[in-house]
Amino acid sequence: MTGTEDSGAHALPASFEELEALKGIHYDMQASLDAFYRMYARPQVDYATTVLGDRRAAKTVVRSLYTHLALNWDAVLFQEGGPEAYAWRALKLRVETHARMTIAPTADGRSTAPSANDRTTAVHDAVRATLGAMRSQLADAESPLGLYTAIAALPVRQFDVIILNYVLGYPCSRVADIMGISAGTVRTHRRQARKHIAAKLGIDLSDDEEKE
Repeated sequence: MTGTEDSGAHALPASFEELEALKGIHYDMQASLDAFYRMYARPQVDYATTVLGDRRAAKTVVRSLYTHLALNWDAVLFQEGGPEAYAWRALKLRVETHARMTIAPTADGRSTAPSANDRTTAVHDAVRATLGAMRSQLADAESPLGLYTAIAALPVRQFDVIILNYVLGYPCSRVADIMGISAGTVRTHRRQARKHIAAKLGIDLSDDEEKE
């Protein structure tokens, strides 16, 4: 999957060396980290944008992620699951933290619970994408409202796979690389998510889309 290059003051740097110059901080840059940045920064920003609903905030989150990775890269290389899995966990933590910090208070002055808000934008996108991907199975569903509820209730890994695969359009092999898991595990999460959605909506589900 390819995307157009951003422009302007908030564009994501094309390489880690540009990120270093942008931040004004000297790092002992390793070629493997620069290659990692080139491979994964774009989908990481896409994911964070989908969840946060704010591309500028997403780029800030990803810059924070790579500052952390640069300062700990030698240790990151030996983390369980490899650097991809570690970076995905670290990205998720930063996205969730940012979402909690930007929650607006409700009319009664209390903050809305993070769990009810940090998925809102992403769920809207996921509903549209899932309606397209599962059009034949969802033809009998009464309205998108039930689908919204079903997607919002998905376990974290299943939700992430739906966002990366259905919303952002990355194939299972690429989703596996981004999340630091196997392609088979991605397909399992997608299959389980589809079954969860179908069960919530009370519809039959075929596995005819499992072709990757």
